[in-house]
Amino acid sequence: MFLPPRGLNREAAARYIGASTTKFDQLVADRRMPKPKRIDGRVIWDRIQLDEAFTDLPDDGKVNIIDALQGRYRKGA
Repeated sequence: MFLPPRGLNREAAARYIGASTTKFDQLVADRRMPKPKRIDGRVIWDRIQLDEAFTDLPDDGKVNIIDALQGRYRKGA
């Protein structure tokens, strides 16, 4: 049975959200991504906290044409 790791090192956490390590560091510094946990000398990010923070990031604001055609888009919503 495969279980994905719950804890990710910096490089894996950055890869997980699709960012470079430099961008990931910026996101952590400005609190758009969570701070890591420390296990002895290791610095580890919680994958579930990364998921929550990623969900909270704003969308790019572009309208999806399928949503617009199906009436799911409202300007200013």
